[in-house]
Amino acid sequence: MDKPRLLIVDDEPALCEMLSDSFRLAGYHVETALDGRSALTLAKNSKFDLIISDINMPFMDGLEFIERLRAVPDDTPAIMLSARNERPDINSALRIGADDYVSKPFGLEELSLRVAAVLRRTMKQQESSKVLTCGPIELHEERHEVFVNKKLVELSPTEFNLLKVLMLREGKMVTKATLLNQVWNIGFSADASVVSTYVSYLRKKLHTSDWQGIKTIRGLGFQISAKSD
Repeated sequence: MDKPRLLIVDDEPALCEMLSDSFRLAGYHVETALDGRSALTLAKNSKFDLIISDINMPFMDGLEFIERLRAVPDDTPAIMLSARNERPDINSALRIGADDYVSKPFGLEELSLRVAAVLRRTMKQQESSKVLTCGPIELHEERHEVFVNKKLVELSPTEFNLLKVLMLREGKMVTKATLLNQVWNIGFSADASVVSTYVSYLRKKLHTSDWQGIKTIRGLGFQISAKSD
């Protein structure tokens, strides 16, 4: 089994180094950042199993970092660290999608146990969520296969990624700008016709006489729904 990948974010270099060394010795793969801005870049370019982030940091604090990460969307579990043991901070951290909160100063054993607990829970969830479903569609992430009414449908890598992004937000509108960013890794431009073109490819391959669930939200984006009406 691959080593769990941790991202540790703290503006105290000594603490960052101590945590990094400790978790590496415990068998984790670890990367570090000294502020939220750097951490956001790392998180967008690499896959991590867990983020441990301080709240009070320069350039971008931990709350803004996690909030921006969740907006990508990225659901990597996160444990927040803070010297401010105040209920509003805890509530804010949990509200924006943090999984746990540890107050400074903390014991290394306590943090290690919390990391292990979060990973046990989230890795089980990941195992059970490797198959996405919507109406007659099943998307198998690990096998990179898509079925419609149990029949295999061949999709290109771009079509597969586009469908996955839509299915992860089933029932919600996804803008063209978001799709350009997440599927093609480019910012929004005046000419976003490539998105419409590939959505039309998906409709031709996936729509049936009983299900036409890939919808255009005129002037905004696209949506996939289990129901056709």
